[in-house]
Amino acid sequence: MAKLKNIIRQLSERDYKEIHDQLIESSADKSAYLLSAMRERQLSDRKIMDELDVNTNAYYTLRSRLNQKIEEYLLEQIESPRTDILKKVANINEVLFTKKKAIALATLKKLEKELIDYDLSAELTTVYKYLKKLHIHSPDHFTYSQSYNRHVAYTLAVDKAEDLLSEYFKRFGNWLLTGEESEKLGLGILLEETTNVAALYESHRLYVLRSCMLIFHNLFVESENQNTDEEPIEDIIEKVEDIFSGYPMDSIYYHLNLVFQFLKLEYYNHYGVYRKAEKYYEEVNDAASNLLTAYSHFTFPGMFLESKLRRHVRLGTEGDLAEENELIFEDFETDINDIPRYLYYVLYRTVSCYYADQYNEASRWLNNLLNEISLKKYPLIHLEIKSLLALQYCLMNDFDLFNQLINSIQRQIRILGRDNCEHVVLFTKMLKISISEVKQDKANKIRPLIEKFNGVERKLFSPVGLIQMDDKFVDKLS
Repeated sequence: MAKLKNIIRQLSERDYKEIHDQLIESSADKSAYLLSAMRERQLSDRKIMDELDVNTNAYYTLRSRLNQKIEEYLLEQIESPRTDILKKVANINEVLFTKKKAIALATLKKLEKELIDYDLSAELTTVYKYLKKLHIHSPDHFTYSQSYNRHVAYTLAVDKAEDLLSEYFKRFGNWLLTGEESEKLGLGILLEETTNVAALYESHRLYVLRSCMLIFHNLFVESENQNTDEEPIEDIIEKVEDIFSGYPMDSIYYHLNLVFQFLKLEYYNHYGVYRKAEKYYEEVNDAASNLLTAYSHFTFPGMFLESKLRRHVRLGTEGDLAEENELIFEDFETDINDIPRYLYYVLYRTVSCYYADQYNEASRWLNNLLNEISLKKYPLIHLEIKSLLALQYCLMNDFDLFNQLINSIQRQIRILGRDNCEHVVLFTKMLKISISEVKQDKANKIRPLIEKFNGVERKLFSPVGLIQMDDKFVDKLS
């Protein structure tokens, strides 16, 4: 909430009035009231809720919608001047065929300056293409030819860096699900290749793209083996923030700011500095649906969902997740073709329902998942998901479905080998103790199994590992 209040207080008077008027015109009276309450009256959240006569969840929704409206307005302010420039670039032919050479040259030179200010290198190639044509009989033809060639090469380098970034996070998802060393090796190669591309030019854009990959790699891939010659993560983040501040009209940087809020959150989570992590949690959480939908080419958003689960368990508020999810992911559309991202989302929703004691809903999520996608490439993940489903049947006391599923799990364990899935063997033993007709001393039988489970080395991503096996877990099973 502090982030939203800070944004509202920093709005210029003109922007504030424009946003407020738009809200009134669209009959969003409560949002308009919330905006003015935060800006002019600076009321507390509780006081605002009382005056609006709304509960916490409704207030959360209202706040999210206001935040979205403000972001849309600010983005329009960024896009408008850029759109004007792009229209001018698109109409260059009209200028060349209808204006005198002096006017055409002056127009192109003005466009060149504006495009440099906005760092629109692809459009600059168009301008230089025409500038070198107009100077075909002049010594300046060579200069503009060089500028044209340089910007074409630079544009290709940026495209290459973006492609490498997308490929990196696609491979990262595969590595999480398989744990194969070859996939991890491929991630290191992609980082090295991106570093080489970025070294070709003194470019802030290439620096930002490489930083997306480098910070993530150091946090989630090589967290124990970071290169001491590398720039420290805090220094990289500070430099990227300076770049964003230096190009306030850049729409890509406007959106990538969310990626770096997420990376800052994960950086402090990684080192257990939770007080600092909280500064970034709310902003990322408000945009969680958008992060999962639109940012998979620049990061792996599923890691936020796992961090969110851990945070709520740490704070003892895991039971609130299921209700909050209904608001955050109200309009979220999944992409079943992106299996790692889809798995993270469905398992997050499943575990949230489990913590809210909504076992029937949790089983619905898992059954839909198993029916919608094939997990033959990920047999161990498949086994763990079925084990999670068995947990729901166990807690629902659905003996028939549980026994049917546990037999399937045991067949799969024999195929994979007990040594390769020891943690699943231990997990299913806990479930069998829970559902057995012997009612005495279940808790004391389950606790030693949990200790053994925690001592077993598991793959990078373990669905059953998302369940916090504490006293609450033991109480549920016993």
